[in-house]
Amino acid sequence: VLLLYNASPPPQTKLQLSVLSSSYSSSSSSTYQRPAAGGKRPGFMERTLILLDVNTRSPIRVLNDNFLSLQLDPSIIKDGWLDFLSSKRLVTLARGLSPAFLRFGGKRTDFLQFNNQKNLAKFRGPGPDYYLKNYEDDIVRSDIALDKQKGCKLANHPDIMLELQREKAATTQLVLLKEQLSNIYSNITITARSLDKLYNFADCAGLHLILGLNALHRNPDNSWNTSSTLSLLKYSAGKKYNISWELGNEPNAYRSMVGRAVNSTQLAQDYTKLRTLLQSVRYYHRAHLYGPNAGRPRKNAILLLDGFMKNAGSVVDAVTWQHYYMDGRVNKVEDFLKTRLLDTLTEQISKVTKVVNTHAPGKKVWLGGLGPAWAGGISNLSDTYAAGFLWVNTLGMAAMQGIDVVLRHSFFDYGYTHLVDQHFNPLPDYWFSLVFKRLVGPRVLAVRVAGLQRKPQPGRVIRDKLRIYAHCTSYYNHNYVKGSITIYIINLHRSRKKIKLAGTLRNNTVHQYLLQPYGSDGLRAKHVQLNGEKLLMVDNETFPELKPKTLRAGRTIAMPPMTIGFYVIKNINAYACRR
Repeated sequence: VLLLYNASPPPQTKLQLSVLSSSYSSSSSSTYQRPAAGGKRPGFMERTLILLDVNTRSPIRVLNDNFLSLQLDPSIIKDGWLDFLSSKRLVTLARGLSPAFLRFGGKRTDFLQFNNQKNLAKFRGPGPDYYLKNYEDDIVRSDIALDKQKGCKLANHPDIMLELQREKAATTQLVLLKEQLSNIYSNITITARSLDKLYNFADCAGLHLILGLNALHRNPDNSWNTSSTLSLLKYSAGKKYNISWELGNEPNAYRSMVGRAVNSTQLAQDYTKLRTLLQSVRYYHRAHLYGPNAGRPRKNAILLLDGFMKNAGSVVDAVTWQHYYMDGRVNKVEDFLKTRLLDTLTEQISKVTKVVNTHAPGKKVWLGGLGPAWAGGISNLSDTYAAGFLWVNTLGMAAMQGIDVVLRHSFFDYGYTHLVDQHFNPLPDYWFSLVFKRLVGPRVLAVRVAGLQRKPQPGRVIRDKLRIYAHCTSYYNHNYVKGSITIYIINLHRSRKKIKLAGTLRNNTVHQYLLQPYGSDGLRAKHVQLNGEKLLMVDNETFPELKPKTLRAGRTIAMPPMTIGFYVIKNINAYACRR
């Protein structure tokens, strides 16, 4: 979604209104004409003034309440972090982003093998000999203590235990990265105890678990082997685990991963078989099933999706696919600010929704596995403030184009694209997500913008660097009455932009939540400040207070360069947001 300011050809400067909707085309733009010779040149403040209004009569989209959701990579079984999901702090951070789905899946989904055993030590991966035995004993003792708890099983792990785990994880990460770069993966065993820990985490945090099943467990005739899945379903049903399901991950890439292709017809049969399997287990006969989790919509992925929708579109409750923005060769902060990069998602969404609507009009589409880079992200870039431009813009674009749920890869652990680091500290994208969850509701509103733009160089496409999105304020936020509106703005310009609320928005009090990098690292900062206050957890169970700055009615919003801000229009009593 691009904010492009049109101007008419007469010599006098004139503001034209541009309405943003899901059908707005990024190519439909005209340029601002300079005043005729002798005309008064607008001042700097005039040239940077933008008028903003929102259609408050009806929403253009209504999304899932769990629109912003999370993902965990199965690699946490291999590197040991699964054993620490009972951390009180980690559960608190996940609970801050509820309600949400928690997808347990990724590249290693198709290498998971379920084993119905409680003895975790036997199946744990190797670690450095000098601490492995004592470390394993500590894990077992921790599990015994957790088993005695009723309800949510939460732990405060000793610092030395966490330090040993970080050493183990660092060693394992090298192995995992080598696997990913070589595209050769080893199997991962998920035990009954592993599943218990995973479900305990999701349940305690108020997240609904979506479990990815291994689609590469094949019979000699290339049909899907259901033996491991049936064992898993029976165990989960016996524990009364409320789980939704998916099968496989990026099936269009199987040939390059394992030298065996699964075509769309076979995949559709596999999903139909899984639906029948779920219906045969009484506890899951109404469980939700999502798929096919296709990769980026290039030729092979689109062909697979098209065939799948033709043969099994009615089998899944929502259609899932994945999008990544760049590869690991990108190594500059500026790459996260490129509007060309930000705009790639719009075209990809259009490709997917076109296929889905051809075969199943109205079927919900989810964007799963989303992250700012392949190969686990880029050190000192994907986990900084700069990556937030991609993340927040993705949420805005996806919402405008009707994507029902966006699943962020990953909440914790793998690579550099996670929301929480290995010291259980929130990274910038976590704080953006938290503010989004607190303020942004599922009803999407059309934005109307008018402003002036300098004449571009001949032949250049205008790709504006000011992005504005609007939703009804979240109903879960009791600080605001129904009818309030939340606007979030991304300023990619290197200069300050002034925004004047017009039309139905004018003369209303505004609460500002301005998020800026904290410290001397600028856009590379790993800490965020809200209205000038550094955001830090108070303790393992307490979030900082997200204090707004009140802007008096009629005051112009001043967006500093390269920042992200959320603005709640209070007590506007918007008709679209009252229901």
